[in-house]
Amino acid sequence: MEPLTAGVIVTLAFTKAFETTIEKFTEAALGKIKVLRDKIWNKIHGNQEAANAFALAEKGSKPDLEKLAAYLQPVMKSDPNFTQEIQKLAHEIQQEINIGQIQGQNLQNVYGGEAEQNNANNTNAPVIQGGTGHNITFNTNT
Repeated sequence: MEPLTAGVIVTLAFTKAFETTIEKFTEAALGKIKVLRDKIWNKIHGNQEAANAFALAEKGSKPDLEKLAAYLQPVMKSDPNFTQEIQKLAHEIQQEINIGQIQGQNLQNVYGGEAEQNNANNTNAPVIQGGTGHNITFNTNT
């Protein structure tokens, strides 16, 4: 897992406020974003300037997001356990975002030995299903 900078971490923590990285978050991602924000807040709230930057970043201020990252970076350097916790959360949020952005054309689901494949480009295409002991034959002569 590649270490993330304070800038990347605060951007992920405040992505919802900016509505630019992803249009929809899963409930799990929203929960992780809240936990990440809370962890950042608990570390920086004693610094009034950092707390002000945090509050303004929540309202969508990009310059204050950068200020918050600048306040967070030395905190991350001084507390490796905190850094590891927030980087882990940030990686999980990134993974949720990446999963949300995948746009497959052919989707295949396998549940308990039963498989189903759908063509997302053509909703009139046949649904192909198979399971244990079933054969699926494709006729390519069309």
